[in-house]
Amino acid sequence: MKALTVLPLTAGSARVEDRPDPVPAAGELLVEAVALGVCGTDREIADGEYGWAPPGADRLVLGHESLGRVRTAPAGSGFAEGDLVAGVVRRPDPVPCGACARGEFDMCRNGKYTERGIKEIDGYASELWTVETAYAVKIDKRLGELGVLMEPASVVAKAWDQIEHVGKRSWFEPQRVLVTGAGPIGMLAALLGVQRGLEVHVLDRVDAGPKPAAVAALGATYHSESAREVGERLRPDIVIEATGVPEVIADALAHNAEYGIVCLTGVSTAGRKIHVDVGGANRDIVLENDVVIGSVNANLKHYADAERALAAADPAWLGSLITRRVQLEDYATALKPEPDDIKVVLTF
Repeated sequence: MKALTVLPLTAGSARVEDRPDPVPAAGELLVEAVALGVCGTDREIADGEYGWAPPGADRLVLGHESLGRVRTAPAGSGFAEGDLVAGVVRRPDPVPCGACARGEFDMCRNGKYTERGIKEIDGYASELWTVETAYAVKIDKRLGELGVLMEPASVVAKAWDQIEHVGKRSWFEPQRVLVTGAGPIGMLAALLGVQRGLEVHVLDRVDAGPKPAAVAALGATYHSESAREVGERLRPDIVIEATGVPEVIADALAHNAEYGIVCLTGVSTAGRKIHVDVGGANRDIVLENDVVIGSVNANLKHYADAERALAAADPAWLGSLITRRVQLEDYATALKPEPDDIKVVLTF
């Protein structure tokens, strides 16, 4: 089979290579790849910024946003040949910590978790892959290729779950949400906001192309001004920050409603410095009972939530999020972002 691999911590090492076909162990599915989403994490690993190969191996099979079709399944597993599935990314640490022991491996406390295509387990960027039935998520066949959005949707489902948990510390009836960043995480965050009946606003720097059109088609409002201007005008009850840009983060913290909740999902590049009035920010957060939370990854509950959200969405709108489809052999073009990208997908 063909697989896309990298030598972790080595920029420019990505290549498609031949590997033996995998043999499923007891309790595993054998899956034929259909598509694979490409995100910033994959690009950072390909650029040599991080990544860990499996123990005893030099190279790592890339890819964590999976979609495949079951080729073989164990008897009584609940899966059958032809089922569409996605593989969960994270696995609990072997110790395990208290969170991992309770199925909340997305909240691992000791950092000893592993992740497909990222940390110590080969990913899903191969023509065939295996996955434990306990970490496979069945996808409605009506979604077809759109099921490749499952993993980013699970990340967003977790973010909303965390926001709603925090909001319930007191009376909480939010009306307005601002999503900063119109990439796949931002767009899917907006989708789940619309599905909750909220007034949704999306902020991104571009003022033309597929992003404004997709936001409008969702029934949300698109903005291309600064986060400060939009925040001052809207005073959102909820901000979901999906850019990781320090200036945008600072403005999101400073310009929200009282009892505002800011959920940070974008991962910033270290070393970039801006001036922030920490005293003023602290004063606002304390006096307004604001909350700032970080959210990353997802557990099985969030994958189930994501599957329901995708199944309830307009397929045409979901399809508009996939702005480029690239064959596996042309992986290099997928790893290079383009201005109009929302979601880039490798196809098999």
